[in-house]
Amino acid sequence: MADAVSVPATTPAGAVPSTGEAASSSAEAVRGRVRSCIEESGLAQREFARRIELEETKLSKALKGTRRFSPAELVRIATVGGVTVNWLVSGSDSASGPAAVPTAASLPLRGREAPEQGRRRQTIVETAWALFASRGLHAVKISEIAAEAGVSTAAVYHYFSGKRELFEETLRYSVKLAFDRQVASLHLISGPRERLEHLIGLQLPAGGARAQEFAIWLQAWSEVAVGAGSQQNHAFAYQRWYRTVHDVLREGQESGVFTAEPLEDLTTQLTSLIDGLGIKVLVGTISVEQMASQIHRFLERLVVARP
Repeated sequence: MADAVSVPATTPAGAVPSTGEAASSSAEAVRGRVRSCIEESGLAQREFARRIELEETKLSKALKGTRRFSPAELVRIATVGGVTVNWLVSGSDSASGPAAVPTAASLPLRGREAPEQGRRRQTIVETAWALFASRGLHAVKISEIAAEAGVSTAAVYHYFSGKRELFEETLRYSVKLAFDRQVASLHLISGPRERLEHLIGLQLPAGGARAQEFAIWLQAWSEVAVGAGSQQNHAFAYQRWYRTVHDVLREGQESGVFTAEPLEDLTTQLTSLIDGLGIKVLVGTISVEQMASQIHRFLERLVVARP
């Protein structure tokens, strides 16, 4: 998919584009990649708009350049289109940006498939993701995933050798969801403290999809702990989140906003705090608001007092 779009240069060779020209060129490139995404999905534009929960007229205006795609819209486009927000905004899954880039092995697997087959695979993964998150890996049967996804059990086995492989793919799907949210909005936040608070806010298990995402992670930890899950898959996936937090903390230290404690220690402490409090939210011992309050207190201790 990343090689499917080639955006021609709009600035003469040797010329340096102005900020306005660069922004215009970048916006047009995004629109071009969204058009390509719609075309390669095999869906009519009206159906694509319905799936991304956007009025068709608003999608048309955005594609014409009379309105901009919001961060939330880019995330939904990437989800339905089976691409990353990073690809939509930069043309590459691996372009550096405001969030650490996952390894290719940490993102959903992509096969050489016709659009209909790709949509079927994606539907199976998204259905399994929701069922595993709400009922648990071991309580869900392949036949139930197939029925919920509207496919045969044989169709599920056509794409995945079994429930274990399918669960590992739902973890990759969770990585993509978090990465998409971060790339879509972190660049809009100025200041390392504000960016760190926003980053954490994006990951709070505040009901809906984010709580489901956290539930997948919790089960992945549990499976790895008893030797049943892929330690490598988990390590690749978690390292991306760790590096994202690490990079924002480093930026804060370099700008004199955060205390100059060992960076690895701070990153480990903060990610461990988020993980532990998130588990408490999922099991009902604290609320999301209490989790946010505890993290805010920790961040307050990181900030260097100004004279």
